[in-house]
Amino acid sequence: MDLLKNLFKGDKVIWIIFLFLCVISIIEVFSAASTLTYKSGDHWGPITQHTIILLVGALVVWITHKVNYRYFQVIPLFLVPISAILLAVVSVTGLISGSYTNGAARWMSLFGLQFQPSELAKMAVIVAVSSILARNQEEDGSNYRAFKYIMIITGVICMLIAPENLSTAGLLFGVVFLMMIIGKIPFKALASLIGVLAAGVLFMGLILMIVPKDSNLPFLHRMSTWKARVVGFTKPKEDVPAAKFDIDKDAQIAHANIAIATSNIIGKMPGNSVERDFLSQAFSDFIFAIIIEELGLLGGGFVVILYIWLLIRAGRIARKAKGNFAMFLVMGIALMLVSQAIINMCVAVGLFPVTGQPLPLISKGGTSTLINCVYVGMILSVSRYTAKLEDNEKLLNSKTDDTTINKEEIIAEESLA
Repeated sequence: MDLLKNLFKGDKVIWIIFLFLCVISIIEVFSAASTLTYKSGDHWGPITQHTIILLVGALVVWITHKVNYRYFQVIPLFLVPISAILLAVVSVTGLISGSYTNGAARWMSLFGLQFQPSELAKMAVIVAVSSILARNQEEDGSNYRAFKYIMIITGVICMLIAPENLSTAGLLFGVVFLMMIIGKIPFKALASLIGVLAAGVLFMGLILMIVPKDSNLPFLHRMSTWKARVVGFTKPKEDVPAAKFDIDKDAQIAHANIAIATSNIIGKMPGNSVERDFLSQAFSDFIFAIIIEELGLLGGGFVVILYIWLLIRAGRIARKAKGNFAMFLVMGIALMLVSQAIINMCVAVGLFPVTGQPLPLISKGGTSTLINCVYVGMILSVSRYTAKLEDNEKLLNSKTDDTTINKEEIIAEESLA
């Protein structure tokens, strides 16, 4: 027991949530990856690969949580420009070669490994915004300089992500906006930003109406896809007789609805999903529908509770954190993970237009899974060093005759936070 305590430090609840999400991921991806098994002819291949990624991710969590969170402030200095360059390279390469995966150029290969630069960019922006808010805090909140720097970094990254992955750009911008509210950016600045965003949404709506179907305009090749998803989500849902229902139209939504409708309180049990064989991306974008089909409403509710629990626990860690950077970092990461989970789950149950957002730490993935593990490690790092500083404060305040305390060393360590 003492060995486990020494190995896995930081908030124990976060470790437990991470463990539960990984276990659910292995079980459900094994079940939902039937289409990959059929294509490859290898029954164990997809789940073996996913399990290895999760094990590597667990190692990433452990290594990251050992790093003092102060050093994370260095990340944006090199990761923001690198991710911006990689995003530009991916978009331009896709435009020149015309090679797209699922209609978008989001992946690039480096030394034989495929990854998504947008995942690196999201982490870079979250850490950068946390650092900017922490460095520009005044008595009544952040100053306008913080707002300007945040908008420059976030704006550039989001504009590079948006052509190939609009939902990710919107998610990232939304999380940054919430972080600015938490960081007490001046209300006038936020109000002006809301006005600009409203004008931008109206302008985008007009463009969607004008751009013809199957548009091949540079960097706007996904316009028709966006338009179809928005129109499909907003159009009135008419009652169609079963005999006339066209399941091939909006097949993803139809099969996700069937998966949810045919479940019950306890579900069909793991491995018994029917819709996994018909639902595209059942192991990724629509895995929550498979979770409900197999684990029922209880299983789906348990997954929801895990993410809510993660957000609540992160809030407690942020409140105890020593220093503004630690607080903003934990809240930014928690908001990113939970917001993405909410969007994924809302898509699966038909409450949000179809997007390409995986369910964090559950969906099958490579880059996204490893980056999410880094996020968890960062939260644990903050909780670990916060607890360490609290212990030092207790030692400093306890004055016993038989204990000698190096006060200068303890004070110096506290000042690093």
